[in-house]
Amino acid sequence: MIAVGGALGSIARYLLSTFVLRVSGTLFPLGTFIVNVVGCLVFGAIAGATSQRVHISSTTRLFLLTGILGGFTTFSTYTFESFALIRDGQFAWATINIAGQVVVGLVGFWAGYVIAA
Repeated sequence: MIAVGGALGSIARYLLSTFVLRVSGTLFPLGTFIVNVVGCLVFGAIAGATSQRVHISSTTRLFLLTGILGGFTTFSTYTFESFALIRDGQFAWATINIAGQVVVGLVGFWAGYVIAA
């Protein structure tokens, strides 16, 4: 179930990230940024809902959180893109990317948790 979920999450990540990059046309890695924020929001919503109101099996939880969202979110890509911005002297964009994804990701997780709990 984790492998199937990971494959589905990876496909969804590729499609969303590519779409956002094509639409935005920016050099900033906005596709990865959006994927990570959406992933945090959905993870928070599932964690919040299953902490109090909704009961799901451990298999379903692994499928959703470890599989789909593990494949969907792109922390290693985020790290590489942040490094590339720094390497290329784009320090302002690197700072926005690093701090922005952490802060907005935390806010997204919190919002999803609060909405679903």
